[in-house]
Amino acid sequence: MVNANHTEGGSPLPEIAALKDRLREVIYEIARHRELSPDIAGDLIARLDDLQSRLGWLEQSLDAEAQERARLAALVEVAGIVNSSLQLPEVLNQVMDQIVGLTGAERAFLMLLEEETGRLVFQAARNLDRETITGPAFEISRSVVRQVAQEGRPVLTTDAQLDPRFRDQESVVSYNLRSILCVPLRVRKRVTGVIYADSRVRTGLFSEQDLALLSAFADQAAIAIENARLFESVTAAKALMENVFASIASGVVTVDEEGLVTLVNRAAREILNLGDRPVERRALSEVVPSLAPVLEPMARQVQREGQPIVGREVEVELEGRGRVTLRLSLSPLRDAEGKPEGFVLVVDDLTQQRRLEARERFIRETFQRYVSPAVVQRLLEDPESLRLGGTRQEVTVLFADIRGFTAFSERRDPEALVEVLNRYLALGATAVLEEEGTLDKFMGDAVMAIFNAPLPQPDHTLRAVRAALRLREATQETRQALPAEDRLDFGVGIAVGEAVVGNVGTAQQVNYTAIGACVNLAKRLQEHAAPGQILLSREVYERVRNAVEARALPPISLKGFRAPIEVYELLGLR
Repeated sequence: MVNANHTEGGSPLPEIAALKDRLREVIYEIARHRELSPDIAGDLIARLDDLQSRLGWLEQSLDAEAQERARLAALVEVAGIVNSSLQLPEVLNQVMDQIVGLTGAERAFLMLLEEETGRLVFQAARNLDRETITGPAFEISRSVVRQVAQEGRPVLTTDAQLDPRFRDQESVVSYNLRSILCVPLRVRKRVTGVIYADSRVRTGLFSEQDLALLSAFADQAAIAIENARLFESVTAAKALMENVFASIASGVVTVDEEGLVTLVNRAAREILNLGDRPVERRALSEVVPSLAPVLEPMARQVQREGQPIVGREVEVELEGRGRVTLRLSLSPLRDAEGKPEGFVLVVDDLTQQRRLEARERFIRETFQRYVSPAVVQRLLEDPESLRLGGTRQEVTVLFADIRGFTAFSERRDPEALVEVLNRYLALGATAVLEEEGTLDKFMGDAVMAIFNAPLPQPDHTLRAVRAALRLREATQETRQALPAEDRLDFGVGIAVGEAVVGNVGTAQQVNYTAIGACVNLAKRLQEHAAPGQILLSREVYERVRNAVEARALPPISLKGFRAPIEVYELLGLR
């Protein structure tokens, strides 16, 4: 309750009461010393009683006026306080402290409605000592709170234990609630929460004047709380937008009508190599001078036509980065009334992407005709494998050479010779690729292939054997379709062993190949093979003996090998 004695400047009521007492004393003193007649003394006493009555009425009027003035002053003070901050927790605590101070309540609670669920959620709770009340002490009349929130009308009860509206409510009885005052918080005729005050000790604590005062205060508080909530949501949205703006992978630069930079996100600083130097309020042409010849005509077009330019790809030299490929997009910026406010530049760095695409084209163009699609894909996934150098590993090597081609070439003109040669070499390439081998190279009328590189193949030796059989079968079918003078055949040699496999050559010219003794052995076996014959080293035969039909041949002496070599002729698969 508001006490008039506590208002600014004090109250005249104590002086009036003292004056009445002094007049009474004076009258009795006069009567005692002047020997006034009883009638005169009685008349004076009657007049004094009338004066006392009038003074009592004046005292009550002044008291009511003082209390009203105190309430209004408190309301003005409260309105200033709750509207002085946009921080929601601070606003809520100020609201609760003022409620307790205005009403003299033992406790005060403020609850706000959740828009999503419609539930009332405690936001602040304070006691007479301006201390925050914790969860276990939230013993309030839920029925009163729900009624006020649903109906939007305040509730005042001077003794809830005797009030027929609430005396049967479980919370009222169990919590021994006495005086209760509850008013709605409204914003634009919509209930957004409630203010609840009570006392578990005193009855008759709250009056109609308290109800009116708290209702007026609630209107002010509701607006302040709504403003704080809006500010909080706007602040959160602004922080979210700043985080999104900062985390966008594309570079974003906003420019005003004068061509001055207003905002730059982190990605734009990295792409344009701006570092941490300040660029705001500087001309865009000064910030990235190398882009000025491209951006200035684009900006003029966007401002003139009011239409965006999307995805223009350019190559420029950027200080500190060298030659880069960028994709530029410009869009006009307008205010709420549609007036131009500049433009936004979006920059995407395509440098690495274009380099990867160029490397991919190189790999495909270089290898797709010589290795299987699986090998090409492996190289695309691991371009670093194209570095010069190699690794030591086991491989199976196949050499196939066209027999009698030298004599054949003497009887043909160059155009016809190349046509026949390509036809036979295509048979060898197809047979190797169908077994996912790698075409190492074409050497005149010979084909070299390796297996188990660059992709590992546990059955690489058997794959090489099957490729040789495919080649022999395909050659026989082709011979039948050709004139007798164009019928040629292959001699094939296959060996297995360790070799260094990798890229050999220079940065300008690279060949993927294998180097080792097994390569030399396969080539020498091929040189001794008759037309249509497939010769295997002993190591090859031992690996595939359970899968093939073969016969042993007498050991042969090969150039570059000191001891005779055991050789087997491949006849077919089991």
